[in-house]
Parts: sequence; C-alpha cells; structure tokens
Amino acid sequence: MSTAQGAIPHHVAIVMDGNGRWATRRLLPRLAGHRQGVESLRRCVRACVERGVRVLTVFAFSSENWNRPADEVSGLMELLAKALTREVPQLAQDGVQLHFVGEQTGLSAKVRDGLRQAEAATAGNQRLVLNVCFNYGGRWDITQAAAALAARGEPITESSLNAALGLAHVPDPDLLIRTGGEMRLSNFLLWQAAYTELYFSDRLWPDFDESVLDQAFADYAARERRFGRTSAQLQSADPDGLRI
Repeated sequence: MSTAQGAIPHHVAIVMDGNGRWATRRLLPRLAGHRQGVESLRRCVRACVERGVRVLTVFAFSSENWNRPADEVSGLMELLAKALTREVPQLAQDGVQLHFVGEQTGLSAKVRDGLRQAEAATAGNQRLVLNVCFNYGGRWDITQAAAALAARGEPITESSLNAALGLAHVPDPDLLIRTGGEMRLSNFLLWQAAYTELYFSDRLWPDFDESVLDQAFADYAARERRFGRTSAQLQSADPDGLRI
C-alpha cells in the first residue's frame, strides 16, 4: 500500500475535549481536569516537536464557553494566567512560537497583557508554531475577517478573506484530532478545515499521550488526500505512487 507523502502532518489541530468529564469521573472539581489538561498539552507540544510537526493549533476556550458556570470560567482565566507565567520560558527555550487567536476585547487587561508578552517573548522561534485559540469561534473568525475587509473597502474574495482570518500566518491544518469521543467540529476552524483529515479519539484529553498522537498520525498516513481529484489523477501526477 502506498503511504502518505510525509507520514507526519505539517499542521495538526486539536479539540482538547474531556477535561470536565475526566474530573467528574474521579469525583474532582471540573477545574482539576483543566489543570491536568495543561499537563497533557505540555506533553503534546513536546511530542509534536520531537516528531517534526511544524504547526500545532489547539482549541483552548471557545466563544461558547462563557456560558459555563461562572466559577469554572474564572478558574480557567486564572489557570491561563498561571500557565503563561510557568510555561512561556520553557516554550521559548524549546523554540516554540506562540500565537493567541480569538476575540480579546472581552478579556481582562491582565490576561491581554500576558498574551501579548508571551507572543513577544517567543516571536523569534521557528521550531514549532503553537496557535492557542482562546475565546475563539469559527463563525466569529469568518465574520471578523469579512468585517475587516469591508471596513477597508476591499473586495471580499476567497483569497482576501483567507488572508484576514486569525490563522492567516499558517497553512490550513492537515489533520484535526478531537478527543473525548465526540464527533463534531464545535465551531472550530470552520473555514480552515475544509479539506482537513479528521480523527476522533475516545480518550479524554487529560489522558492524551504520545501513543494516541502516533495512532492519529498512522491513520493519517494511510489516507489518500485528493482535494477534489481522483485517485487515478494522483497516480498519474505522482509516478512514485505517493499520496498527497
């Protein structure tokens, strides 16, 4: 069987789902699951760097998550602030370039300053681009891009809209992984995931590890990415039989 051209995807996106359920099953507060989720993200970033992934985009907090209990939301904000203080120096040392994508006007000044400082501290790194989608929604992303173009009097085309989106600095994801057993996008990367390969795992995010990542990569490597073409066209264009 032919293998994919590059078994390791260039850009991986992840919906990190299952933190609350992980905690509930252990009779712990939901925030304990989110804390453990930070540990899983640390492992995932390290594994992606080791395997040669160049872009990792994670769904950390959706625009719909504001509807959760107030104590959970405030706890998540505090967890983000602490994670920035604790994780950014190591990320900078590891060559990770941080980007925060999402609506920031609703965040506190302290959180916004922390995000800007983290991006500035890692701006020169090139080993891995880590996009953290925080207070993000796919519909918001498309809407804000269209509004920005309209405000500048620019025509709204596929190309111009793509350039105005929050992830314009990276190519579209090759592989999108969702943990926690749910099989939906939940308003994540609606535009960018048009031709992304999807992989769903029953593993809750706090239990996510290198073995699950490698399973997803193996599944990805066995797929044929046609982008609207036929298998015969791909074989004709690629005499070595490599899948694209």
